[in-house]
Amino acid sequence: MNYSRKELITTDATMNQMRNSIHILASFMEKNEVSNVRERLRIMGHNIAKTYVRYWKPTETVLISNLKDVITTIYQKVLNSTITVEIDELENFVKVQDSKCALCKYQYDDITIAGCEIILGMVAEIISQISNNSSDSSSILLDPLEVSESQAYGNKTCVQVFKYKLKERS
Repeated sequence: MNYSRKELITTDATMNQMRNSIHILASFMEKNEVSNVRERLRIMGHNIAKTYVRYWKPTETVLISNLKDVITTIYQKVLNSTITVEIDELENFVKVQDSKCALCKYQYDDITIAGCEIILGMVAEIISQISNNSSDSSSILLDPLEVSESQAYGNKTCVQVFKYKLKERS
């Protein structure tokens, strides 16, 4: 069956194929000494987000007051994950803890990269795309910083860290 991109957004799909594909891709790139694997995975996430927001957005504006809810909705609707979000307003950090990461369910011995690098890029870009198209100068832009923990590394959860800034200061 052929689905349009808009139809694909509304379908339920298992992440097993995506997780396996990312593992194979990361393993291939590391074995062939491809540089910047982490950045390449984040770019994949950015590109996914640029297409995704054309068909679905959790909100029209992302502000500090709704940032936690927007991130939670993205993880829930796109990745079927229930997460906890911590916002450090002094340092402008956002820390997302995901115990059911769609892309890092298993520890792999043959790669040193977490599949959720893609998620880091995707979530940051979805929020930045929404804010870039918002007229609200208090909108939030999100930058991916790091995957500080990952089930792919043997941790119990995946933890993605972002840095946020106000659109007017960008």
